[in-house]
Amino acid sequence: MEQRTFFSISFKVFVYIVLIILAVMSLFPFVIMFVNATRSTVQIQQTSLSLIPSVHFSDNMRILLRGAYDPWIGFQNSLIVAGGTTIGAIYFSSLTAFALTAYHWKLRQPFFTFILAVMMVPGQVVTIGFYQMIWRLGYTNNFLPLILPAIASPAIVFFMRQYLLATFSKDIVNSARIDGAGEFRIFNSIMLPMMKPALATQAIFVFVTSWNNLFLPMVLLTRSELYTMPLMVSLLRGDIYRTEFGSIYLALSLSVLPLFVIYFALSKYIISGIQLGGVKE
Repeated sequence: MEQRTFFSISFKVFVYIVLIILAVMSLFPFVIMFVNATRSTVQIQQTSLSLIPSVHFSDNMRILLRGAYDPWIGFQNSLIVAGGTTIGAIYFSSLTAFALTAYHWKLRQPFFTFILAVMMVPGQVVTIGFYQMIWRLGYTNNFLPLILPAIASPAIVFFMRQYLLATFSKDIVNSARIDGAGEFRIFNSIMLPMMKPALATQAIFVFVTSWNNLFLPMVLLTRSELYTMPLMVSLLRGDIYRTEFGSIYLALSLSVLPLFVIYFALSKYIISGIQLGGVKE
């Protein structure tokens, strides 16, 4: 008995050590990025790796603000695109998943199969046709082509449908219908609160993907005042003779901060969903 207890404790200690090492390895690149945001270009070039912050944060900020691109405008543009994409994709994809779960109609399974087939098509395949359509409509320098296509997200529909198959209760929906609630009222007032853990999980993925999206903004946006943060960072340079690496690291740090905020704001819903799934009735 004592030997079994000893092996159990040893295994737990080993697991915790491995998890701590993995956590440190995951956070290490971010620490290096934040530290380099406080260092000068000369320090970064002379010593490639350092964990000690320097005193050049204000200098890097001044260089960044006097550059060709305003990072605050890029921050605002990215927030508009990522926020609009997240809200639209989560809501309408959840609504589609609800229709695939709560209602029985003839073409339900073929429709779901079509969604899965669309999910297998890479987005880069349709880029040329998509750009030609947007150019003919006159929406090349506009945020709408970056937001509206994300509403139709097959991956989110698939995930939300699988979540609803495990948690959906017809009795609750039928009770709401008997009380006189409409279908949209049922979805908005009953189903969405029940789907909070799944919504939070997908919101994190959608926001991060949209915030880091570089390909489509580079294709559709040509006016510098509409550039998103990743596009500005990719085009950020010093003068013609020198690249200011400190200001580039600072811009990268600023672009990452909203991702941390979104994750920590929504992580409690993910944890509550895991706890809810672990309760057996």
